[in-house]
Amino acid sequence: MKINWKVRFKNPVFIAQLILAILAPILSYMGISYSDLTTWHGLFDVIFEAVKNPYVLSLVAVSLYNAIIDPTTVGHADSKRAQSYKKPKKDGDK
Repeated sequence: MKINWKVRFKNPVFIAQLILAILAPILSYMGISYSDLTTWHGLFDVIFEAVKNPYVLSLVAVSLYNAIIDPTTVGHADSKRAQSYKKPKKDGDK
C-alpha cells in the first residue's frame, strides 16, 4: 500500500479527519459529546479508557481505515498521480 503521507500531512483537512476518526468512535461509545471535554485531563482519561477496551480500539481502527483509504482509486494505494504530488492539489492545478 503506497500512500503519499508527506503530502497528506501537509493538508490540515486530513489531520482533522484523522483526529475525528479517532475521537468520534471513542466519544460515541462512551456517550460523551465534544462539549463534555473541557480539560486535557478529562480528554486523556477518556483516551486511556478507550485504549483498555478492544471493542473501542476496533471501532477506531475501522474509522481510521475509512479516513485513510481513497475511495476513488482501486485497491488501497494512492493513484500514481497522487503519489507524485509534492503538496496538496488545489482546484485548477495541473
